[in-house]
Amino acid sequence: PSGAGKSSILKLIYGNYRCDEGQILVRQGDAIIDIASAPPRQILSVRQRALGYVTQFLRAVPRVSALDIVAEPLVMRSVPREIATVRAADILRRFNVPERLWSLPPATFSGGEQQRINLARGLLPEHPILLLDEPTASLDASIKGVILDLLMALVRDTGASLVIMSHDLRMVARRCARILVMYGGRVVETGDSREVFSAPRHPYTQALVRAAAGNEGPGGRLEPIPGVPPVLHRRSADCAFASRCVHAQPICRRERPADVAVEGRVVACHFALGGLPIPVAVEEGT
Repeated sequence: PSGAGKSSILKLIYGNYRCDEGQILVRQGDAIIDIASAPPRQILSVRQRALGYVTQFLRAVPRVSALDIVAEPLVMRSVPREIATVRAADILRRFNVPERLWSLPPATFSGGEQQRINLARGLLPEHPILLLDEPTASLDASIKGVILDLLMALVRDTGASLVIMSHDLRMVARRCARILVMYGGRVVETGDSREVFSAPRHPYTQALVRAAAGNEGPGGRLEPIPGVPPVLHRRSADCAFASRCVHAQPICRRERPADVAVEGRVVACHFALGGLPIPVAVEEGT
């Protein structure tokens, strides 16, 4: 859900946020850099050479043309402006951005057009690792498939790794090799995407799949998850999903579950190795 901490993880990896503990290891050439403890100059070097980051919203200088905005990352890497402009034009064509818009500032564009400019700018430098925050959220169905195909082509042609944060379960299941399901600022289940969605182990993942559009069946209805997500203002000692879980037991409200390895994945649930308790009713607003 929104507020689970997905975008915050990307900002931690990119070095915008500093973490209190642990490591964030990124390969840069032959070196392994710990973003969690690296000095600012080293983080900037990693961003230039190894890490690309596409945020949910395009942030650009007013009155700068879309073509110049897309070409800018290459110019900053000392690519001659003429070559950078040619490559920017090529990727804009591939993203189906009309040529009549290239000379205009993106502030005048629709949300979907701005997102395509944003993605083109992020993809053009061909970083080995690309962080994508809701890359298709502003795109309509007619262009979403084209953009996703371009992302997959990038992986295939350059060997890049994509880290995608998304609410689009169908896209994640079809396009991603591995998935981390987050709730309340915690990873509750991780594993092979197809396996996680076909046979989810954590109660939240199960509820999420039942609530996803397309899973209701002919004439059926989706199953909403009762209750509301937690407010992440403090670190709690219980299971973050306990107040909304139909299988919750006293231990769930008392102890934080450990990560348990089971059937090729990791699940943070007290009952990951055994059968879930009999479901009980959960009232709305709890």
